[in-house]
Amino acid sequence: MSASRYTYLGPAGTFTEAALRTLPEAATRELVPMVSVPAALDAVRAGEAAGALVPIENSVEGGITTTLDELAAGGHLMIYREVLLPIAFALLARPGTELSDVKTVTGHPAAQAQVRKWLGQHLPEAVWESAASNADGARLVQEGRYDAAFAGEFAAATYGLTPLVTDIHDAQNAATRFVLVGKPARPAARTGADKTSVVLWLRENHPGALLELLQEFAGRGVSMMRIESRPTGEGIGQYCFSVDCEGHITDRRVGEVLMGLKRICQDVRFLGSYPRADEVVAEVRPETDDDAFLAASDWLTRCLDGRA
Repeated sequence: MSASRYTYLGPAGTFTEAALRTLPEAATRELVPMVSVPAALDAVRAGEAAGALVPIENSVEGGITTTLDELAAGGHLMIYREVLLPIAFALLARPGTELSDVKTVTGHPAAQAQVRKWLGQHLPEAVWESAASNADGARLVQEGRYDAAFAGEFAAATYGLTPLVTDIHDAQNAATRFVLVGKPARPAARTGADKTSVVLWLRENHPGALLELLQEFAGRGVSMMRIESRPTGEGIGQYCFSVDCEGHITDRRVGEVLMGLKRICQDVRFLGSYPRADEVVAEVRPETDDDAFLAASDWLTRCLDGRA
């Protein structure tokens, strides 16, 4: 049964569910909402689901810390797909509610950052209370706990609410990135437009330690797409680094980077190589493409054989 089940950050009506339904394989899976990101991921770890779709980054606030920390510190999981979903919010309320009636609002904390200016302009006196998800905020409005919730307009029908205002977003082209996570196995096949994710722990925090990490990427022509520090929980100043870079582990330049990081880091957690949702192909300089690495390896072999 677990092989036919995907979990996601619920309840029903979240942006995560909307993102999950864009995947072709979702049509043949049982989609199970979970109360939190850790719960969705733990179902995969326990073998109760084949995969979980969870938010990992948004274009306004950056990384979703709960997901980043779960992938870094929880039982090892890997990313196999990513989804980019444009985000615009609707202010949902019970039927008969007017905008002037709204005194309390709710939604996911990441939503607050994306509607803060609108809220200040149109409902400056409204009190914000965070919910576990935007859809959960809609459920709380349905139950009478709050006057209105910021959620996807598609959640209105699920919870019997009315959109008071639609297409709310402080930033144009706002989007959230989601990842489909499963148990560790062979990485997704190389497509030519790929991304690789890792978590890095420094061996020791000395001057230039972060620069040494960056040089592993720069020296091999691998572009870093995201780097975020996260506390390890072992004390003030103790951090690990969550990194996305262009390319696939089977690309010579990326494989060389990973080997270099493994040499200099205390630990490296490989989170997967997978297709980029935007399908952008990396621009690779001639001196760092696979042919260049193969030629250099062949030259070294000939040196060892006395044929240089």
